[in-house]
Amino acid sequence: MHEQVIAFTTPSAAPRWQRWLLFSPLARIVIFAAWFVGLMMLAQFGFHLLGWGKGTPAPQLAIAQFVARALVPLAAYLLLVKGVERRPLAELAPRRLLPQGLSGVLFGLLLFSAVVATLWLLGSYRVTGSNPDAAWVNALLVVGLGAGIGEEIIARGVIFRIVEEGLGSWWALLISALFFGAAHIANPGATLWSSAAIAIEAGLLFGMLYHVTRSLAACMGLHASWNFAQGTVYGIPVSGSDADGWLISTRSGPDWLSGGAFGAEASVVALVLCSLCTLGLLVVARRRGSIVPPVWRR
Repeated sequence: MHEQVIAFTTPSAAPRWQRWLLFSPLARIVIFAAWFVGLMMLAQFGFHLLGWGKGTPAPQLAIAQFVARALVPLAAYLLLVKGVERRPLAELAPRRLLPQGLSGVLFGLLLFSAVVATLWLLGSYRVTGSNPDAAWVNALLVVGLGAGIGEEIIARGVIFRIVEEGLGSWWALLISALFFGAAHIANPGATLWSSAAIAIEAGLLFGMLYHVTRSLAACMGLHASWNFAQGTVYGIPVSGSDADGWLISTRSGPDWLSGGAFGAEASVVALVLCSLCTLGLLVVARRRGSIVPPVWRR
């Protein structure tokens, strides 16, 4: 089972220097980071040539952010998989991309709608109006697809997957979740609690979803639809960023319930519901026997 879930193993004929400087988990993470930085600099140079900077109209700015958030990490990941690991891109296989991605989208919409419904039943969430002119296309490109594709490639495709190959599933889950929470600490309205909530509710959930499905598309779909539903559908700040939603809403009550300025992701309601989903995926993984032990125990 372990051989089936691990995407890459070091070639048996690889010389010692390649094992450490090219194929080791740490080396591949560093290689990805170097390509990511280089491609980001190249993209920024391209934006400069196009004259896209301060004062750029919103549609062009959204395209630029989509390129930086999604296409740059995707290109760096393709270079890692095809240039270093030299294996099929099973986690983003074209024939499974659409069905797995749409399954993730549906899961994300239902899950966040359950969060909102619970907040409404508890008297915390209230709709005060509607905004049919919300800039949903920009939100879809930046907060939805941009964040969903790019962040899942980095946190799950690189950190979780590669750490799991070396240290096993438990350490991969912990390290990727802590990284994901820490990556949101500088967001507007962020606190130590909001970062911890992100690590637990999203970091652990997305990590287990990838472990069970071995699909980045499913994780991307869930991430993108969660963000889009939160900001554009229900009018709630997304990880501290202002929402321009079809529904104009307010949230009341203590921050631990409403999520405060950071948004519903910092609510104990989201924490509990996402944790229940994570536990369900964990049960599936244990029944399958797919938990990967550290490399020295395999």
